[in-house]
Amino acid sequence: MVMGPEPSTATAEFVDETLNAPSDGTVAVAGRSLGRIAWNRLKKDRVAMGGAVVVVFLVLVAVFAPLIVKLLGHPPLEYHQDLVSEDTSAPFGKFGGISRHFLFGIEPLKGRDVFSRVVYGSRISLIIAFFATMLSVVAGTFFGIIAGYFGGWIDTVISRVMDALLAFPLLLFALVLAGVIPDHAFGLSGDTLRIAILIFIIGFFTWPYIGRIIRGQALTLREREFVEAARSLGAKPTYIIFREILPNLMAPILIYSSLLIPTNILFEAALSYLGVGVPPPSPSWGSMLSDATHYYRLDPWYMVFPGMAIFVTVLAFNLFGDGLRDAFDPRAR
Repeated sequence: MVMGPEPSTATAEFVDETLNAPSDGTVAVAGRSLGRIAWNRLKKDRVAMGGAVVVVFLVLVAVFAPLIVKLLGHPPLEYHQDLVSEDTSAPFGKFGGISRHFLFGIEPLKGRDVFSRVVYGSRISLIIAFFATMLSVVAGTFFGIIAGYFGGWIDTVISRVMDALLAFPLLLFALVLAGVIPDHAFGLSGDTLRIAILIFIIGFFTWPYIGRIIRGQALTLREREFVEAARSLGAKPTYIIFREILPNLMAPILIYSSLLIPTNILFEAALSYLGVGVPPPSPSWGSMLSDATHYYRLDPWYMVFPGMAIFVTVLAFNLFGDGLRDAFDPRAR
């Protein structure tokens, strides 16, 4: 039961009501949910919708990477050293060996297809970013609501834990942890183990960012009239949290999740660039940029395509996230 003199935050829906049509044939008026209002605003934002189209395209590329590479490229681990100069290690041809057979050119020294490696690299980046974001959102939402609703010593303890995690040197911790990771652990091995560890590191140490936001929203919502009404009717804290407060937090959760994904993509690329991401020969945008630093004089095009992939992906998510924020803002015109 959600009550109040004004609409609660973005995801609470009003019950559609149709007024009794007068006898003179006047058109009846129907209410609209806040979700529908936000969707109508978002559709009018061409920049945000353009970002959403690019995001959907990137997700489809990651999902159907094997089929795309089979149709347009070569296996990412297949060597073509006959297309690379033995003297300079640079690929033959102009623009890094770009041709109809190699759309993004050829990797220096080893001669692997850059297009297929960029396509497969999108899977690594998006998988780590999505699952790390999911972990941080779940943890941040849970602890943020608990701290904001109960307050007191519970709020103090959780807030100090968040402060400690925010002050933790995450990058140094990831570098140290990468050096002590065994080949087999928790029933996992190889790339699967490294991806799982990266998801845990990024998600565990970034949840305080969204936790602080959710805590602030929960502090405001717990004083609202509909929460007081539910409490006066004898509702338990679990009911109030999951039925009254959490539905009114879906909009900020959705918005900040879309803005946290590009941050995690950049962080994964930075870890791969420093050599603590997914180990070679598995393709990763960050590791490709790291390799390109050794050949940027001979083949600068090898640096362009993975760099552009990171740039376009992060830009698309940021534009879409900004559009969501504007669409759910009740003060937006």
